[in-house]
Amino acid sequence: MRFRVLAVAAFAALAIAGCGEKSDYTHFAETEGPMVDVGPLTYQVQISRFLNPADVEDREYLQGVSVAAPTGDEIWFAVFVRVKNYTDQSQQPSTTFVIKDTEGNEYHPVGIANTNPFAYRANRLPAHQVLPTPNTAAASGPIQGSLILFKLKTDSLQNRPLVLHIQQPGQDEATIDLDL
Repeated sequence: MRFRVLAVAAFAALAIAGCGEKSDYTHFAETEGPMVDVGPLTYQVQISRFLNPADVEDREYLQGVSVAAPTGDEIWFAVFVRVKNYTDQSQQPSTTFVIKDTEGNEYHPVGIANTNPFAYRANRLPAHQVLPTPNTAAASGPIQGSLILFKLKTDSLQNRPLVLHIQQPGQDEATIDLDL
């Protein structure tokens, strides 16, 4: 009888412990892949990489870029992200992404036209949904993430790690060390 009472109590404690809201938040990732929290949303860098305008796939990612092509001491650098809303309410994704190197240089995303199907769009994210939206080119492509494009100085490639900062007004910042 005592064993049954202990077993029922243990089961009840486990059930209660599994209820409730998420209480642990992650604001730093040492590499791409792990998820980080910024406010109520979770962000994941699928991959980051250089883009080569001469490559067929990369040309598609560079459609509608609003700034001049990189000069001899610059490169295109793409960060592909997924954003998940685990809440029961629609949420506004971040529009503030910054890459910083160890020398203090900061890089902000360049504009990409709305006609580019891979570009990150910070449209309000419905409850329990993900960006990129399922069944879109960005979600169905080989990377399965939305493109945030940067133009980096090649000197910064020596100042690693490059760190992506994700900010949302009034929320904690999250950082992710980018793989190169």
